[in-house]
Amino acid sequence: MVEFRNPYLSFLAVIALIVWTLDYYHILKRPQIFFPHSFFNSLSKRRFDIKRHFLYLCGVLSWVLIGIALAGPRIPLDFIKNKLKANDLYFVVDVSRSMLAEDFKPNRIEVAKEKISDFIKLRPSDRIGIIIFSREVFTLMPLTTDLSLIDQVIGDITVGRLGSATNIGDALGLAVARLMRSQSKNKIIILMTDGVSNAGNMAPREAAKFAAKQKIKIYSIGIGSSKGAKLPLGNTPFGKQYQNVPGGSIDLELLKDMAKLTEGKSYLAENESALNDIFGEINALEKSEIDISGRTVYKENYLKYLVSGLWILVLVEIFRKKIVREIS
Repeated sequence: MVEFRNPYLSFLAVIALIVWTLDYYHILKRPQIFFPHSFFNSLSKRRFDIKRHFLYLCGVLSWVLIGIALAGPRIPLDFIKNKLKANDLYFVVDVSRSMLAEDFKPNRIEVAKEKISDFIKLRPSDRIGIIIFSREVFTLMPLTTDLSLIDQVIGDITVGRLGSATNIGDALGLAVARLMRSQSKNKIIILMTDGVSNAGNMAPREAAKFAAKQKIKIYSIGIGSSKGAKLPLGNTPFGKQYQNVPGGSIDLELLKDMAKLTEGKSYLAENESALNDIFGEINALEKSEIDISGRTVYKENYLKYLVSGLWILVLVEIFRKKIVREIS
């Protein structure tokens, strides 16, 4: 089936045909008195008119062919899909108050934000989303490939907005629900927490089973030193006050179970270096392919119309001048 790339350009040929017709029949020229050489010259004039009209029709044909060429006729041969290797990935980040503990410098949440930002820069083709949670759960950023926007949103993550508890189950459930509509073959949740789930409607293991049914992997990262940490309480006239956070406050068994249920992996990051290595390992995940767009391959057919039209027009002009000389 023939398609036309620029159909409106064919109007240029219509305009050119009108101008050429006016010139061909001398419509805009001043009339001249014709004195025949003899009475019998009228027979030659009739023959001249027949040839002239025939050449005009040939000229019209030439401009039609040129108009078709200008419209850009082409035949679609095949449709090629452009594939992009990518994951659909949600970061589910704990923003409970304990994430301000200073066993990471300056604290757990700031180091987590920095490593997330570094991670996404290594994966520009991935679609990234961010969910934060404490007692409440909130989608901070739906899936997007806008790296600058993601980086800006990561910078806005703060502790204390969503209450004072740890709601892992509802946070995972929300991430799974959002990933269910994804077209990517490789769907991932990276959970980062430093506590024990103690709030919410959905149990974390039930959320993990829900993820497994949707073929979504959970990579769980426990953040915090096993030796304990200091959690700032605020400033007083006597200096900064701290609360001691005991080590081993992370539910590692839960994190391992959720990862195992979804064929993911569980990690413990006791310091910044360990967290960096964990993200390096996750970055080595196999990427899947998604169709992002496509293009049609065409065979261009304008040249044969253009050449044919120009040749006919040249021949018309040659014979036109010849018969004019014959009748003169």
